[in-house]
Amino acid sequence: MTDDVAHDAELDASGLNCPLPLLKAKLELNRLASGAVLKVTATDAGSQRDFRTFARLAGHTLLREEDENGVYRYWLQKA
Repeated sequence: MTDDVAHDAELDASGLNCPLPLLKAKLELNRLASGAVLKVTATDAGSQRDFRTFARLAGHTLLREEDENGVYRYWLQKA
């Protein structure tokens, strides 16, 4: 794992299958202020496509993503 990105909230969606990691992330983002960063950890390989598309369509910024041995991490900055 590389250096952690500063974040305001963290969500562990490990073990959850599509679409649950994204749905839980959306709910968590709704609770955060604009500009806040949410770190999400998931194990569903489909989450890569989901989070990239979600960020683009919702106007959020995907600051960083990591794939480390099947563990996916995303840092989303709320629009």
